[in-house]
Amino acid sequence: MTATSSRIIAFADRWPKLLALLLGTVSATGFAPLNLWPLTLLAFAGWMALVARSSKGRRAFGVGWAFGVGHFTIGLNWIATAFTYQAAMPAWLGWVAVVLLSLYLAVYPALAAWGAWAIQKFVAPALRLPPGRALRAGATLSFILAFAALWTLTEWLRSWVFTGFAWNPLGAVAAGSFASAAIWIGTYGLGALILLLAGALLLLSARRWKAATLIAALPILFTAAAIASVASSNVGVAINGKVRNAPPRIPITVVQPNVGQQDKWEGGKADANFAKLARLTAPKDDTPRLILWPEAAIPDYLETGYPAVYYDRSPAEARGRLTGLMNANDVMLLGALKLELGRDGNVVGARNAVMTVHADGTLGARYDKAHLVPYGEYLPMRPILSAIGLSRLAPGDVDFWPGPGPHTLDLGRFGKVGLQICYEIIFSGQVVDRAHRPDFIFNPSNDAWFGRWGPPQHLAQARLRAIEEGLPVVRATPTGISAVIDADGRVLDSLPMHAAGRIDTFVPRAHAPTLFARHGNALPVGFALLLLAAAIAFRRRGR
Repeated sequence: MTATSSRIIAFADRWPKLLALLLGTVSATGFAPLNLWPLTLLAFAGWMALVARSSKGRRAFGVGWAFGVGHFTIGLNWIATAFTYQAAMPAWLGWVAVVLLSLYLAVYPALAAWGAWAIQKFVAPALRLPPGRALRAGATLSFILAFAALWTLTEWLRSWVFTGFAWNPLGAVAAGSFASAAIWIGTYGLGALILLLAGALLLLSARRWKAATLIAALPILFTAAAIASVASSNVGVAINGKVRNAPPRIPITVVQPNVGQQDKWEGGKADANFAKLARLTAPKDDTPRLILWPEAAIPDYLETGYPAVYYDRSPAEARGRLTGLMNANDVMLLGALKLELGRDGNVVGARNAVMTVHADGTLGARYDKAHLVPYGEYLPMRPILSAIGLSRLAPGDVDFWPGPGPHTLDLGRFGKVGLQICYEIIFSGQVVDRAHRPDFIFNPSNDAWFGRWGPPQHLAQARLRAIEEGLPVVRATPTGISAVIDADGRVLDSLPMHAAGRIDTFVPRAHAPTLFARHGNALPVGFALLLLAAAIAFRRRGR
């Protein structure tokens, strides 16, 4: 063992939580926009080595928790930017919110670390060996399989406990074709494959060549088989030069007005904001198209029946401004607000909605956002928190109410569209009404809140939803990144951040329902349980 290795081991033994915290910060660089995924693999390998060397279960838990704090604090730094748009709260409170959220989310990596340590404890007496051999003994197949399984299970728990916060699952660092395995094991299963690759690096550092090859083979085989499966499913049966049973192509116009969050709710800028949308929406010819505008695109209320004080212009006039931009057979989907009235006629709640506007000014089907953002769209424990001066980040005095969940709108000639508003798209396995499968998913969003890191991370997670479900995803945002994503997760067209523009194209073809589209998160959970069973089997063999 070299002098450098000795110093590293001595530092790790003396300051394991500090080193874990640093490794956690490095691990987050694998997410967009940096995409330094090799560093993520190295950081996870180093963290797993620290956990394997822990002398007690509570030390393993603490090392896992420290790693999680660094991992989430860096990965979620964009949340602090959102607070800069809320005049009622100081900007520095944003970083306090990031750290507090990270302190909670770090519990999930801590549980994974503790569970993996508890299994490896029974494999080899690594903790009683000299420092130079302890790492080698701790790097076992059982330990790595357990770590991958428990990471997957804890990420899945993180997606729904306390309404869930699934942002930046580890699978989001998967680059290119590697993400194809999501068709079978979902995004959370991709996280297990990444842990296995990190574990292979750990085994290589311990010169356990055969075990490293075995561990690395699983994600490689999964990925290769998934790529082959996708390629075979993309081969159409041609008859007279046409694909059999191919649905008609859906023409769309995606509009990105580049209206910043600082201008969005400024009453004096409402007309200028609408003018940007109007200029980019004006038809180029008389071809019927589906017009897609961002979340909360306009401040006007399009429905009648609300108290007069809420209307700057009548609903008929507001809808007329929209239809004036449309061809005779166009349909528009746009983000708008709907109010909920109490028995006394006063407003008691609101809905973050996507509304359908036809060219004759009539309103069609509506989708209400179901997965609301705590502290963003509603204030939990409102009587207590409002008393100490806190408010939600979105403007307004009433909280938003959730809708019933994924829903498919039938738009006739423009096909069937599934709706997911803003960060709803990050919840793997929860984005499609499986009984009424759409032709594509429309994800209107307002990423203007999210700083420089949030929008590319949001896009990366939308790409994973496309792969999992075998469905195209179309995103429209006010400041970027708007994009058209095909059913393989490839970005076919996009508009960069902080640029105004439009995309005129056709919705890509959907694939046949993937295995994940049929069974959802039962697959990654089942995969994790199989890995856990294998870890226990190797533990017994080791004993």
